[in-house]
Amino acid sequence: MVLLKSIPKVDKFISNKEFETMAHSLVASISKRILQELRESILNNEINEIDEKILIEKVKNEYEEITKPSLQKVINATGVIVHTNLGRSLINEKAFLKAKDIATSYNNLEYDLKKGKRGERYSHISKVICETLGCEDVLIVNNNASAVFLILNTFAKNKEVVVSRGELVEIGGSFRVPDVMSSSGAILKEIGTTNKTHLKDYENAISENTSMLMKVHKSNYSIEGFTSEVSFQDIIEVANKNDLINYYDMGSGHLIDLPYGLDQGEPSVLKYMQDKPSLLSFSGDKLLGSVQAGIIVGKKKYIDQLKKNQLLRMLRVDKITLALLEENVTSILLGNLDEIPTLKMLFKTIDELKNNASILENSLNNLCQKEVCKTRICETQTVIGGGTTPNKKIPTVALALKIKNYKPNKIEKLLRAKNIIGRIENDEFLLDFRTIQEDEIKLIENIIKEICDE
Repeated sequence: MVLLKSIPKVDKFISNKEFETMAHSLVASISKRILQELRESILNNEINEIDEKILIEKVKNEYEEITKPSLQKVINATGVIVHTNLGRSLINEKAFLKAKDIATSYNNLEYDLKKGKRGERYSHISKVICETLGCEDVLIVNNNASAVFLILNTFAKNKEVVVSRGELVEIGGSFRVPDVMSSSGAILKEIGTTNKTHLKDYENAISENTSMLMKVHKSNYSIEGFTSEVSFQDIIEVANKNDLINYYDMGSGHLIDLPYGLDQGEPSVLKYMQDKPSLLSFSGDKLLGSVQAGIIVGKKKYIDQLKKNQLLRMLRVDKITLALLEENVTSILLGNLDEIPTLKMLFKTIDELKNNASILENSLNNLCQKEVCKTRICETQTVIGGGTTPNKKIPTVALALKIKNYKPNKIEKLLRAKNIIGRIENDEFLLDFRTIQEDEIKLIENIIKEICDE
């Protein structure tokens, strides 16, 4: 066919000046694919002419799609502070700049500057965490799931771990406690019922093959009504009497008193450390408000054993994580809570949130007068998220937004296309100011105006 002979030769096609500033190998790969698709379309009688300008634009568009970053900045207007889908906790800019200085320079990650010889990477974080929590030692791994697995594999391989049936949780990504136990080599010993577990259940379950009494935070659900569970303090006492390890997988651990009555049923790590547990583990990027990490604290003799497990080589964290975590914990130790974005958002008052919402509402007044959009400031509720404080809500303030005659789903889609993620509640689209940062308000304003002008 004549048209087939008109298909540009790859070498000649990719030499076009439109591709001069682009990576040659990638342009060649994309061009071969597009020209092959063109050949198939001709053979299938789907086209009857060739426009080289269109082919060049196709290559450029695909090149841009491949090379543009997939991970992008978004504005969290959902009100969910620890939003798992949106990257959980924000990193403080000052802490990030200090970590950047460490990461872009040689550093003493595993070098003891005082002794002039090889050191241990965990020593950099142990001082500030031990001082903050009053624990004997600490170990940092890449997330709390890793912490759970490492602890079980180290102390309970081929041995029994006693856990209440009401705490055999499944969290996001189908992470199940029973499956993790099985993979680690531990033997699960279920006790009690879904809604009720008593101290005698732990005592009766202990045998010569028992290694550990374990408590698991319920993370994303709660059991209410005719219920009872055993406190970790009581579990510690039973474990100590029987020379067993006690361990609490806290999921999300906080180091301060939380507002809005969130402390009820959610004591801080500091509270638990008063009872000198064997081991506790919790996440760094939830209520602690830091980077993703699994933080294991407790008695030094057990931390030392964890450090000897060969699995730690696969689970250990890098210099950036340690630098960021050290900065955040130091801020908490010094009482500088405003330096922790997660805590700063959590402690914002209703008046502060209303003031921020008013700034955006006032800036949209002109559009509202033209009846292009309508706004309404409303008090509502949200959750912290991230598997913390299950089923507990906190007060918040949102701006209900209506644009033209668009339905809420349409408004949500239009703003999401501009990387603003809001939520729909009671058939209204809301921008929740619990999670909107002050320097994002002007950007939101500009995007709403841009949508209204379309």
